[in-house]
Amino acid sequence: MVAPIAKSLTLEEFLRLPETKPASEYIDRQIIQKPMPKGRHSCLRYELCNAINQSTEPQKIAYAFPELRCTFADRSIVPDIAVFQWQNILFLEDGEVPDRFNLAPDWIIEILSPDHNANKVIGKILLSLQHGSQLGWFLDPSDRSILTFLSNQQPILMKNSDRLITLETINLELTVENVFSWLKMGS
Repeated sequence: MVAPIAKSLTLEEFLRLPETKPASEYIDRQIIQKPMPKGRHSCLRYELCNAINQSTEPQKIAYAFPELRCTFADRSIVPDIAVFQWQNILFLEDGEVPDRFNLAPDWIIEILSPDHNANKVIGKILLSLQHGSQLGWFLDPSDRSILTFLSNQQPILMKNSDRLITLETINLELTVENVFSWLKMGS
């Protein structure tokens, strides 16, 4: 995880700053720049967004946004994937997607990168669950596991052929093996 940027700003001041690449987050009155995504991270993010959106977008059930800024609870985070159920997306009058999402995603997905601090990443999932998220996934490509978080329940460590839990409205049948098989592109 990249060290915090030594500036104490309010959330409003932070949101007026220009966006950075990679994105910066505002957590506990600190600005923390996310590490640059690596290959496995990028591949998993793309494939998961694609799988979720293929399953949900045609019926307007939900949409998976990669690297979407979500601002709530005096914080502004950028989950690797933020999934919103269709009815929770506050579309503009013309039907377009809004630029600002001032709520926690219904489902937050984080992928551990070599430069990440696991507890800080899990902390974002827990924060989201405390503020309305129903589901969180924490993917660890190194040990091929997915830690699943449901509100008001103990986390569930999923491996191998375990069928992954999704939001009730989403009919997506994936196992942990399915997800990590997307990394094998060269064989």
